[in-house]
Amino acid sequence: MAQSIDKRLLQTFVPVNALSGDQLDWLLDQQEVRRYEAGDILFRQGDRDNTTIYLLSGQVELFSERGERSVVSAGDGASWHPLGHFQPRRDDCRALTEVSVVRFDSFRLDTILSWDQSAGYVILDINANAAYQHDREWMIRLLKSNLFHRVPPTNILEIFRRLHARRCKEGEAIIRQGEEADCCYIIKEGVCEVAIALGDGNAPTPVAMLEEGQWFGEEALLSGKPRNATVSMATDGVLMRLDRQDFDALLREPVVHTVSAGEARARIAAGGRWLDVRTGDEFDQQHLAAAANMPLGALRLKSRLLDPGRAYVAYCDTGRRSATAAFLLKNAGLDVFVLDGGLNANTDTLHEYLTE
Repeated sequence: MAQSIDKRLLQTFVPVNALSGDQLDWLLDQQEVRRYEAGDILFRQGDRDNTTIYLLSGQVELFSERGERSVVSAGDGASWHPLGHFQPRRDDCRALTEVSVVRFDSFRLDTILSWDQSAGYVILDINANAAYQHDREWMIRLLKSNLFHRVPPTNILEIFRRLHARRCKEGEAIIRQGEEADCCYIIKEGVCEVAIALGDGNAPTPVAMLEEGQWFGEEALLSGKPRNATVSMATDGVLMRLDRQDFDALLREPVVHTVSAGEARARIAAGGRWLDVRTGDEFDQQHLAAAANMPLGALRLKSRLLDPGRAYVAYCDTGRRSATAAFLLKNAGLDVFVLDGGLNANTDTLHEYLTE
């Protein structure tokens, strides 16, 4: 039977504890809880499972590649961090008692972290800009939409630049079931009604109401299929239209300069510096020697401390957060490269740099 965990427990884990409430709710939907009997193997050295695993209950033992043994018990400080986190695994992990763990896809977790912290960066701009005074509510609600987990975090700033306002009247049909899709909409003002016709010739049946800050029409753009519902204005209002070509462009990753571990080492040797964009808790557990810790969520405030005459190699666990950081810092005039694949993919090559 599928099991789930409480949000309060999720908030004890690093770096999950850096997420906002909305993103925690979304992450809870992605959880996978597993149970093991005493003696079961959770993973072995050399495994590449691309998952982040936290201990929920019981006790496990870890055997490192150097033969060192450590024991982790649920509830102690070590259990707040992922078990044997790096890829490929550098430890064997065995259950000493009956245990339960929660597993997340590592890239998906890093994407959520990147989106959450990047959105926070943009929200600060929205709140500080007087030009957005009458738009803040729907814009901020939009940034919390799960739809944009599909959009690279580096494209957040482009979302609002590509929207076009359309004033609509009560009763006006905006999209019709069965039509081909050429755009999607966000509700800036007003309320919309969603109706579906079940079978040919049947009148559409209302199934939902959409309010300010909500999307519609994006499913057909993503699937390439005809519209699956009719959406009409239930009141007068203003919609923000995003055309197909702009929607497609937002789904593409912008260009950032990635480097291999060997190239990164050469840049560091030539006077560059490692830039760790993970949270402070992750950094404190383990990081690359002489790295500067500048969490993605703090870039806006701390980027001025970086030397524009120096090259930096940004890293995180998977490369997702560091790609976002590199894009933002590039816009600030800094020369930043991204460690391809992050720490998870390069621990063997960079092991002599790792400190605890």
